[in-house]
Amino acid sequence: MPSPQPRPLATLPKAHLHLHFTGSMRPETVREMASAHGLRLPGMLTGEPRASFDVDDDARGWFRFQRTYDAARHCVRGEADMRRIVREAAIDDGAEGSRWLELQIDPTSYAPFVGGITPALEIVLDEAASVSQEPGAPAVGIMVAASRMRHPLEARTLARLAARYAGDGPGAVVAFGLSNDERRGDTAEFEAAFALARRAGLLLAPHAGELLGPQAVEETLNWLAPDRIGHGVRSVEDPRLVDRLALEGVSLEVCPGSNVALGVYDEDRDVPLRRLLDAGVQVALGADDPLIFGSRLVDQYAVARSVHGLTDTDLAALARGSIEASRAPEHVRRQSLSDIDAWLASSQPSA
Repeated sequence: MPSPQPRPLATLPKAHLHLHFTGSMRPETVREMASAHGLRLPGMLTGEPRASFDVDDDARGWFRFQRTYDAARHCVRGEADMRRIVREAAIDDGAEGSRWLELQIDPTSYAPFVGGITPALEIVLDEAASVSQEPGAPAVGIMVAASRMRHPLEARTLARLAARYAGDGPGAVVAFGLSNDERRGDTAEFEAAFALARRAGLLLAPHAGELLGPQAVEETLNWLAPDRIGHGVRSVEDPRLVDRLALEGVSLEVCPGSNVALGVYDEDRDVPLRRLLDAGVQVALGADDPLIFGSRLVDQYAVARSVHGLTDTDLAALARGSIEASRAPEHVRRQSLSDIDAWLASSQPSA
């Protein structure tokens, strides 16, 4: 009797919890924006072979990544550009089975073109609410993320702004994060900003444990008390810490494609996805920056299947974990979980 065909991953309902605003852009979108604004792009954004970002090699690896990211960000010059990014990110995610998207943005970067950080955030929230009504698009919540590269007082400003727009559904701020090079800044100095966000009822999801090892994750747990951690994969270097993550129910947003592209791991098979799952840690797969790394959300599930040997039952559990770790409204969670069960019960062959 022939073995059953794997089910199509693009129809598996899931949540996308680790997607950066600029990094979500379609390649053709950033090229069109660059042309419209008379800007030059590095070759990697114009179709040339992707450069190596070996962040463990030396500082040049991160510099190459940041230079590429900044070049894309500089193409975003106004409200129309910002709305286009939100809309296209949602539509593209919906085509891959995403039912809930938490799009991460630091509005500081776009404030000069729209009159300040408040208008910048309001534009994104308004478009998130609008596109959430589109057939096939996921519901979209927003994570406001501070940057480790800036002063912690700026993080407090962003936390207060996020708190003003906090909510539970599409078009609201649902989470607060901390991103950029985790080797910069002192985690403890961001405690006050996260306390503000926590009092506003926001989910807390700082980056940690990608460029630095388990000590950075432990410091993040101790100082910021997160609900989720962006990346966190290097927690596996300390079994005691892995046990703590599982015991405390802190979810990890694991982004295999970016881990390999940045040189955190040499190959897909080295990403410790299976070890984290086997240890009982809740994991949500994410694409991080598809524009830069060239892999989208469904590609992460494909790697989990083909490289890490996850069965469709395992993948369904992974998708459930993404929904459970999210701030999706109750009706979205309930329907998504039901549809995951239906996906697993189906016998439809993969496309």
